[in-house]
Amino acid sequence: MQGYNLLIAFNVDKNKILMCKRRKPPYQGMINFPGGKIEKGESGLDGAYRELWEETGIRKEDIVLTHLMDFTYYLSDCYLEVYVGRLNKEREVFGEENELFWSETDRDFFNMENYAGEGNIGHIMEQIRQLREAHILEF
Repeated sequence: MQGYNLLIAFNVDKNKILMCKRRKPPYQGMINFPGGKIEKGESGLDGAYRELWEETGIRKEDIVLTHLMDFTYYLSDCYLEVYVGRLNKEREVFGEENELFWSETDRDFFNMENYAGEGNIGHIMEQIRQLREAHILEF
């Protein structure tokens, strides 16, 4: 089963998240989190830091990622690992694969006309909100 990751990076002030507008299928033209494929023999966390660097220019030293949740897609024979973290300093981001931008955290992430993932972005953001409210995620 092939592994993929989604990477949610909050800014230092914790009021914005890094998102991308996809240039290729699937979800071409839609808003998503950065992420990519976990390579054979690579741990999920190592793949998350590698993809974060490749997709955004954010280095491992700039953020501590926490494994948040997984999704398994049996019909597609793949799984998705979701990681979240907060930048420890302001940092310029850059991406060649997709257009990157900082989004406010109060958007309607369940809007499937704009956001990729059939509502999963909304679900992920709601889980983060609940975990922060319960002081389980401390950023």
